[in-house]
Amino acid sequence: MKVRDIASLMESIAPLELKESFDNVGLMVGDMESTVSKVLIALDCTLQVIEEAKKEKVELIITHHPLLFRKPSSITTDTLLGKKIIELIKSDINLYSAHTNLDSIKEGMNDTIVRLLGFSSDKIIELSKQRGYENSGLGRIISVKDGIELQSLIKRIKQKLGVNSLRYAGKENQVVRTIAVINGSGQDFFEVAKRMGADCIITGDTTYHFVSDFKELGISIIDIGHFSSEWPALVAISENIKEQINKFDSHVDIIISKASEDPYSFA
Repeated sequence: MKVRDIASLMESIAPLELKESFDNVGLMVGDMESTVSKVLIALDCTLQVIEEAKKEKVELIITHHPLLFRKPSSITTDTLLGKKIIELIKSDINLYSAHTNLDSIKEGMNDTIVRLLGFSSDKIIELSKQRGYENSGLGRIISVKDGIELQSLIKRIKQKLGVNSLRYAGKENQVVRTIAVINGSGQDFFEVAKRMGADCIITGDTTYHFVSDFKELGISIIDIGHFSSEWPALVAISENIKEQINKFDSHVDIIISKASEDPYSFA
C-alpha cells in the first residue's frame, strides 16, 4: 500500500472536514507515494515512539495528537519539534494524525469511550455543523435510568479503562443519572453539559477553579487524565483501522505502540 491509500482509508473513518478550526490533521510528515508494509499506532509522536518505529522497521506512524499544530518558524535540532521532524525524515518514516475529526465522528473516540464503559448515548454535546454528519460532534451524554452512585461509577471506570488513579470531585454516595463524557481536555464543554442536565462529567485535564465551581453547583467531576481518556479508545479503534487496511492489503502489519505512555507518574 501507499501512504496515499492509508490516508484515504483514515479519512473514510475520520473525515477531515470534521476537524475543529484550531486543529491540524492528515499527513504531518512524509510522502504520499511512499510504500507501507508496517504501521505503528500511538497517541503521541514522541522521540520514544519514533525510536520504536525505527526498531520495528515501520514506514508509517498514525497518531491521535498532531505533531504540528502551527507552522514552525524553523526546523532544527535545537527544538524538540525540530528533532522529531528531522528524525522522521532521516528515517523515512511518515506521520499521519487524526485528532478532533476522530473524536467527533460516530463510532469515534467519544462513542468508543461510552461503549467501553458499558453505556450507550444518543445525545451529542456539540453537534457538528458539517452537512451530512448530523450524528457527529464533540462530547456525549449518557442517561442512566436507575442512576449510579458516584463511587460505583468510579470503580467501573477503573475496571473498564484500566485506570489506576484518577481525581474526582463530588460525594461518593451521590446518585448520578446524566453523565457527560468528553475525552481529552473537556473543560470548554462543562457549561453546555450542565445545560443539558449533566450531574457528572467524565473528562481529563481539569483545573482547580473549574472543578471547584461545578462541584458547588452539584455537578460531580471525574478527571481520569488526558492519556487515560483517550488511549483505551484509540487502541479499540485500532481494530477497525486494521480491518479497513487489511481489506485493501492483508500483508500490511498494524502494531500498537508499547512506547505510548502517560507522561504523569503517580506517587
